[in-house]
Amino acid sequence: LWNVLLSFSGLVALIQLFFLPFFPESPPYLLLQKGDKAGCLKAMKQLWGEGNYHTEFDDMMKEKAVTKGTKIMNVLEMLKEPSIYPQLSTMLLLLLSLQLCGLSATASLQESIIPYVSLGVAISELISVILCSSIIDHFGRRILLWGGYLLMALILALLETSLLL
Repeated sequence: LWNVLLSFSGLVALIQLFFLPFFPESPPYLLLQKGDKAGCLKAMKQLWGEGNYHTEFDDMMKEKAVTKGTKIMNVLEMLKEPSIYPQLSTMLLLLLSLQLCGLSATASLQESIIPYVSLGVAISELISVILCSSIIDHFGRRILLWGGYLLMALILALLETSLLL
């Protein structure tokens, strides 16, 4: 019954796919990124119920004032910034260590092609990290979450159908 267990994650993705469009945007995102004060207050009321949220709103306004002079950078600008090199090197170390975990060797591949498979996986992970971070900057997280869950549910449904047939 492992295929039923596998389809459980597809069911969870399908449930999240249906309910995600009904959730409001994050209040800090609406205020800090979009500059929508009315939308921020509306989202606060929708998330937290009726009440007085002036303290939280004032805190977000102070944060907006502090970050007003900072520029939002894209991926290439971030790579040129020396202050993020420690975090970047930690991330690269994690990506490289995944290649040493033996995942390619356990896939029943010929020993001669395992280095190429590992290199291909590493390159595809690197490309996906760069593409995903660029896409997130352009479209925002909500659309990508919704699309990701839709794609995951579709792929798992196709996988389950192909297993049954």
